[in-house]
Amino acid sequence: MPKQKTHSGLKKRIKVTGTGKLVRGQAYTGHLAMNKTTKQNRQLRGEAQVSDSDKKRIKSLISNML
Repeated sequence: MPKQKTHSGLKKRIKVTGTGKLVRGQAYTGHLAMNKTTKQNRQLRGEAQVSDSDKKRIKSLISNML
C-alpha cells in the first residue's frame, strides 16, 4: 500500500515544536481588525496550541512532518 501524503494545506498552517506539540496561528486575525478592540488585537497575536480533541486527526494528516 502506498504511503499517506502530508496534507499540503495543513502543513502550511501547523508547526511541530521540538517537544512534539502542535502549534497553530490564532483565529479571528484575517481582517476587520479596526472593529476589534486594541486589547482583543493584542491578545490575538502569536500562536496557540492545537486542542487535544483535534490532535489525533491532525497528526494523521501531517504524519510525514513528525
